[in-house]
Amino acid sequence: MNPLLAHLADLERRVRAAISDRAGNDPGFADPRRALYITQADAERVLDAPLDPVRAQNPVPPSGRMADLAKRFGLDETDVELLLVAIAPDIDARFEQLYGYLNDDISRRRPTVGLALRLCGLPQAGMGRFRLSPTAPLIAGGLVEIGDASAAALSRTLRVPDRVVAHLLGDDSPAPVLDCQVCVADQCGPFAERVRQATAAGPVHLHDTTGEAHRIAVEALGTAVVVDPSALTESTVVPLLREALLRDAGVVVGPLEAPEGVRALLAKATVPVILHSGLTWDASWSPRTVLSIPTPDSAATSPNTWASAITATTGAPVDAAVVAAVGAYRVSGAQVERIVAVAARHAALDERPLGLDHLRAGVRAANGSGLRRLARRISPSVGWDDLVLPDATRNQLRELARRARLRDRVLGEWRMRPGGGRGRGVVALFAGESGTGKTMSAEVVAAAIGMELYVVNLATVVDKYLGETEKNLERIFTEAERVQGVLLFDEADAVFGKRSKISDARDRYANLESAYLLSRLESFGGVAVLTTNLRSNVDEAFTRRLDVIAEFALPDAAQRAALWDRCLGTAMPRADDIDLAVCADRFELAGGSIRACAISAAYAAAADDRPVAMADLVAAVRLEYRKLGRLVLDDEFDPPAIHLTG
Repeated sequence: MNPLLAHLADLERRVRAAISDRAGNDPGFADPRRALYITQADAERVLDAPLDPVRAQNPVPPSGRMADLAKRFGLDETDVELLLVAIAPDIDARFEQLYGYLNDDISRRRPTVGLALRLCGLPQAGMGRFRLSPTAPLIAGGLVEIGDASAAALSRTLRVPDRVVAHLLGDDSPAPVLDCQVCVADQCGPFAERVRQATAAGPVHLHDTTGEAHRIAVEALGTAVVVDPSALTESTVVPLLREALLRDAGVVVGPLEAPEGVRALLAKATVPVILHSGLTWDASWSPRTVLSIPTPDSAATSPNTWASAITATTGAPVDAAVVAAVGAYRVSGAQVERIVAVAARHAALDERPLGLDHLRAGVRAANGSGLRRLARRISPSVGWDDLVLPDATRNQLRELARRARLRDRVLGEWRMRPGGGRGRGVVALFAGESGTGKTMSAEVVAAAIGMELYVVNLATVVDKYLGETEKNLERIFTEAERVQGVLLFDEADAVFGKRSKISDARDRYANLESAYLLSRLESFGGVAVLTTNLRSNVDEAFTRRLDVIAEFALPDAAQRAALWDRCLGTAMPRADDIDLAVCADRFELAGGSIRACAISAAYAAAADDRPVAMADLVAAVRLEYRKLGRLVLDDEFDPPAIHLTG
């Protein structure tokens, strides 16, 4: 038998006694017209009849879920009795009619405050009525709601929320009004154990510098009700705290970006609360003292972590080369498990063993969408073989990819990172004329380390109002550290330009902007590439903070020939008169211009449904010269003359 039903059986005996007393003292109660009038005899009978409380003969002590609920919410015996009176109509429909009879109003089928006090053996003018005050555990904890605010205090009705009824009957589904998740952790690491001890003294804020805060918070609490800050309002605080108490759990809120809703939560919280965000805690956000703790550097991206997750998911031996190739990703242990799970599904779909391409697909699926709103995302489709560059520049690009892949080992495990708040980021500068392959090289580097390329749109960054540019850049840097991507500032001169002497207020604020960028680049934890057409335009103070500087020169004749061949591709039909060596020797063009010429020639050939001919290439070069503002001589672009002089 459900213990709750035993409590209701005892309550039924008290209701039966109350009805018997009412019938004995009021013989005219059965008059069907009683609700329309009150006679003098009725008034005298009401005055003469004492309203004695109904005493319980053998009260049933709380047990099962009711006992656990009483302990978690701090209820005494009186609170439990009042809760039973209020919950009875939601469990046994007969109590609706019985309460309507005792209330002398068939339309009021829930107990009133006065009736509840009487059934609990409490005088209506005694201290027991204050167990239903707003600060009492039953009301403050959200276990009982009082209706009919305009009615007299003793005539107000009592109601138990459906979530409390469901819990006492054995259902643990969260209330629909709450947009939350319930997370349970099976283990607790050393740092999470420290956080658990800290929550015993008050709320804790985890300064999330590694992306591990959510996992640590759940581990510290064991069982946690996790809620998004946007869903935290004045109306949801009480149901949230009630849900946590019903489950003997704590509350996790994050990632926190603003104090809205947090003040109300911390003011009313009687359960452990852990907040987390990438922001430094502001003491003005809460009237209570909140302990802010930075999350420790995680070794989640170590080869052992990846290998263990892959073995646990696939049950197959791990390819050491695959594990080594994912070293560039800075993700938490929980993220590693999710990435490997997605990768395993991709591998099953391809019907082949899990490989590096599957892991990279899993990483892309784990990326958030915050940076996509601030930059243009490019999924790399080129590789090292697509680059035509001098060996020195190519070696610099490989150095950049190597640093991005091994930064956690060198800067983290080997502790080669200096002080001063410097992050684990890798920053490079690509300097060279337009069209020399800077953006394409950034795409190749992103492909080499298995990341996506995010090109920052400077039009959305630079703002005419003072201080707004720095705010926009801060949002970009913060979001870039949360995703596995390479951040590209194309034409970086606009924001990374030289500082100048102060001649007016504009120069002063421009220098402040550069100073902010210098500091932010040092603390950046991701991979960033700055491109410029002229290296001298970039402030010299930035060069000390750069890990790699790659110079992109105009291609020589041999490189131009290779570029012509790459840009024309293998699928495009070529006429027999095409001589790429002549094109490379005669026309000094950058790689971007050569690609534009190849595309223009392809359109001309496609319009006539024929292969691309030498005349198409020459005509395309003529158009490109005019676009570039270069001198165009007719005899120089005559195809026969080209062959004779070539």
